[in-house]
Amino acid sequence: MTSTSDPRDLRAELGSLTTEAFRPDLAGIDRLPTLDIARLMNGEDATVAGAVAARLPQIAAAIDALAERMARGGRLVYAGAGTAGRLGVLDASECPPTFNTDPSRVVGLIAGGPQAVVTSVEGAEDSRELARADLEPLGLTPDDTVVGISASGRTPYAIGAVEYARSRGSLTIGLACNADSPLAAAAEHGVEIVVGPELLTGSTRLKAGTAQKLVLNMLSTITMIRLGKTYGNLMVDVRASNDKLRARSHRIVALATGAGDEEIERALAATDGEVKNAILTILADVDGPTAARLLAESDGHLRAALDSRT
Repeated sequence: MTSTSDPRDLRAELGSLTTEAFRPDLAGIDRLPTLDIARLMNGEDATVAGAVAARLPQIAAAIDALAERMARGGRLVYAGAGTAGRLGVLDASECPPTFNTDPSRVVGLIAGGPQAVVTSVEGAEDSRELARADLEPLGLTPDDTVVGISASGRTPYAIGAVEYARSRGSLTIGLACNADSPLAAAAEHGVEIVVGPELLTGSTRLKAGTAQKLVLNMLSTITMIRLGKTYGNLMVDVRASNDKLRARSHRIVALATGAGDEEIERALAATDGEVKNAILTILADVDGPTAARLLAESDGHLRAALDSRT
């Protein structure tokens, strides 16, 4: 069902949002030389990291709750519309090659479906019911986490996703770029990154989009670190699906072990290309099956598997 709110009420609501605010000082930006516009834009972008830094305690608390549930087999589900939805889909799609996660473990939902990633689907963001319909087939459980993403913090699709997830007992995170947002209020963990008015009035694919990308990077990356998907700062669960990643896999094993090329190739061959297993065979001096067993006993944590051999 599409919202039937009075357009005047919506205009008033948007007018009250920081992300929609007009900046008179930039009213003549179209008359400036290109380099000056680039400097202005770069200066605006430089403020985003500080806005994220101001919310690091809330972000860390959300990550700890998320990682705890994913360690029990739960899933991470992003839900948003427009730019926010696309950023969620992007983050979800990069988890399998980066961390060797099953595609079903991190899911990106966008209002309007997959076609909305590349084309606008009019009205999709205005429906709470559409969010429920998109989430129902997933069979959410208390071990799952749903992250509603919306720059304005008022998008019905994102709010509807969070409300439905809470009704199923799932953990909820609301990521917005305005203070006192309905989305953050609806979620157990509200994260509001207030980046201020955009260079182009209301174009939240700019600073707000950058802020959302930074936070989503943290949610997925730090969660995967907590789940043992890295060894130090090495991506030991990387999936070698092409020549570049196969070369990266070899380099990661080299950095972790200091072994020579021939030993690394033997280890990778003995473990079917699994980087984490190959490292363990070298550092613990075990064969491939033993490495697999040790990692299974350590819930996939390489450091713990190594410690069990000392």
